[in-house]
Amino acid sequence: MTRHAFEEQMDVLHRKMMTMGTLVEEAIHKSIKSLVERNVQLAEEVIENDRLINELEHEIESGCFRVIALQQPVGNDLRRLGTMLKLVTDLERMGDHAVSISKTTRRLMNEEYVKPLIDIPQMADHVKEMVRESLNAYIARDKEAAEQIALKDDVIDKLYSTIFKDLLEVMNKNSNSVSQCTHLLLVAQYLERIADHATNICEWIIYMTTGKMTDLNK
Repeated sequence: MTRHAFEEQMDVLHRKMMTMGTLVEEAIHKSIKSLVERNVQLAEEVIENDRLINELEHEIESGCFRVIALQQPVGNDLRRLGTMLKLVTDLERMGDHAVSISKTTRRLMNEEYVKPLIDIPQMADHVKEMVRESLNAYIARDKEAAEQIALKDDVIDKLYSTIFKDLLEVMNKNSNSVSQCTHLLLVAQYLERIADHATNICEWIIYMTTGKMTDLNK
């Protein structure tokens, strides 16, 4: 495989990963929208489209291993491929969490919410921003941006703590709300985990550009 052929293959993989990232962003957005609006049809769409995300993950993984086998890359080229392999794993897991949120919509479709959903959509907005910005930092190979994006995880952790305390208070006052509040707490937890995966992406961007492993989840 010539250098030109190598870069062509990398470009194909890169474009597939951007498609995967777009699908994951849409899945997160639609899953929260389905929950807020109790829109089961939208939830089912997220669940069904997860198949496309999984297929892209397998295609990208296979493509990366094929390039590694044919080119036997070293140095920066190997880090690029290794980063891509890690990123698609994080993206796939984000998609799984969006599916879990959509399944919560299914479970709560016939229930009136115990309180207006305000903090969860706000948390989701911050999470979506982290995901989008981490993918942009990957495209730009921007180490400094990756470091700044990871700091936003603190805001998400604080929102999770607020949601946890609020729902715990609701459960203490109304024992009939325990089941619904537990599901809503899980939604907040899924969002927190998506943010953690965005932080992982930022760590891999730093590795790709510097060759150094960094723990941004401190």
